[in-house]
Amino acid sequence: MTRFTHAFRLLCHAVLAVALLGLPAAAAPFAAYVMDARTGQPIYRQNSDTRLHPASLTKMMTLYMAFSAIERGQVRLDSKFTVSSKAANEPPSKLGLRAGQQIELRYLLRAAAIKSANDAATTIGEGLAGSEQAFTQQMTQMARALGMNNSQFRNAHGLTTEGHYSTAHDMSVLGRHLFYDFPQYYNLFSRRSADAGIAQVASTNRRFLDAYAGADGIKTGYTRAAGFNLTASAQRGNRRLIATVFGGTSTAHRNQVMTELLDSSFTRIPDRVREVRPQPPRLLVQATTRRAQVAASPAATQAEPQRLVLQASPPPATRPAAAASTLVAAAPKVDLTEALRLAGATAAPAAPPGVALASSQRPRARPGSAADAIQQALATAVASDDAPAQQASLAAPVLAGSARPAPSPRRTASIAAVAQPEPAAAPAPEPQMQAAPGTLSLDSSRAPKPRSETVILAAMGEGDLSAPEALEVVRRPTDSGRNWSVSLGRYTSQAEADRLLLRLALQDGNLFGAARRHVANTNRGFEPQFGNLSKGHAELACERMQSRSQPCQVIAN
Repeated sequence: MTRFTHAFRLLCHAVLAVALLGLPAAAAPFAAYVMDARTGQPIYRQNSDTRLHPASLTKMMTLYMAFSAIERGQVRLDSKFTVSSKAANEPPSKLGLRAGQQIELRYLLRAAAIKSANDAATTIGEGLAGSEQAFTQQMTQMARALGMNNSQFRNAHGLTTEGHYSTAHDMSVLGRHLFYDFPQYYNLFSRRSADAGIAQVASTNRRFLDAYAGADGIKTGYTRAAGFNLTASAQRGNRRLIATVFGGTSTAHRNQVMTELLDSSFTRIPDRVREVRPQPPRLLVQATTRRAQVAASPAATQAEPQRLVLQASPPPATRPAAAASTLVAAAPKVDLTEALRLAGATAAPAAPPGVALASSQRPRARPGSAADAIQQALATAVASDDAPAQQASLAAPVLAGSARPAPSPRRTASIAAVAQPEPAAAPAPEPQMQAAPGTLSLDSSRAPKPRSETVILAAMGEGDLSAPEALEVVRRPTDSGRNWSVSLGRYTSQAEADRLLLRLALQDGNLFGAARRHVANTNRGFEPQFGNLSKGHAELACERMQSRSQPCQVIAN
């Protein structure tokens, strides 16, 4: 009896387990939003402002922040980010990064946009802001600046976290900004696969991109709490739609709902309409000022030590050789300045007014020149004080004799051509002291001729009045990285695209001579592309192509 009872209980438990396993899981809340991408006007909405789990649609904001940092010059596509242990330990989907590994930003962007790798998204956030927490604060600030008023972020990848939410409307707004604000990076969302540095990654959205005509992006997301989410963009002729679906029950169900929404909405919008581009964010992410708390050191808190006062020491004694050649500079009874003025006035004529004399090496004095009058005036001024004249005073400033520099050939030639002035009359006789040999004396020279007011440019020949040659202003690339390409429209056959590339390479060799020619085979046609260009070179090429009515778009590799 006991054995029969035990078997019956096991059978009941098995039946209950099968019944429970057969019950469907609780479905995530559903929401949808469709807008005309050209104007931002809504076409369809259902629970579009309900705050739900965005899942990996969060990476759209992570990528928007990274694109903004690149355009501001904060980082480059080839900047290397270090992977933290937190990023390496993120759950799947992941690229497989290792803690301490360094990887270029371009590979992180491809992994996050195409494979939806969580470890790549966390590495981007930590590399841009220093920590994931600081990065999520910047993400929320940017969301407010973009008009996403019902979004708040707590991580860079989108895994379910308390306080991390968004809406179908806000994600559609973000998708529109990605399309208009960063067209050079938008092609990431349409790639089926890409090289992510350490692995080749495949797109999580390739089924919808291949199945729906005109679809060119942008991002998928899934968690158990969020369901199957998708923000998509598609174009038909001149019309473009951006739509978001939250809470799909499977990938197939989500794609089917998105297809029905886009098909019905394309018929409700006009073919031509005035385009209204979204306004760029008014408030950029504010930089956070960090103030370090530093404790005062013991040396800073001690009393100020007593300062030492240095007493002035007496001047050193004059060397015998220098004392013999010194000359007292000041005379108490005779005004030295007045004596020099009188001697100079009688020695040489005054220079014409308005002519400035340039300083040059002084020539040697010639016998009988005006220098004798100045030297005699100095001797007269010094001889008026007999006592100080016999000895050199150590307390008064002295002029030490030195060897006179040799005159330059040009100066000597100009002095020789000047007529000698008449000797100046000697002043009233007074007690004089003959200056010792080697004593420093002041010489005068004839004032130079006034310079002509006519200015002659040495760079131009006389009578050369021809107009200068026109200069061609060349805009040079400023970005040394050759990671950019230009796409020249779409064509129905590869041969037609190849002919265009060959014709432009021959016609514009200065633009595309070193570029790599490539024809991309997409579901919308064959796209001829010139690659291996710098950013500035690609923009210059597109400007020139568009001036010839040739479609051209700059894309980042």
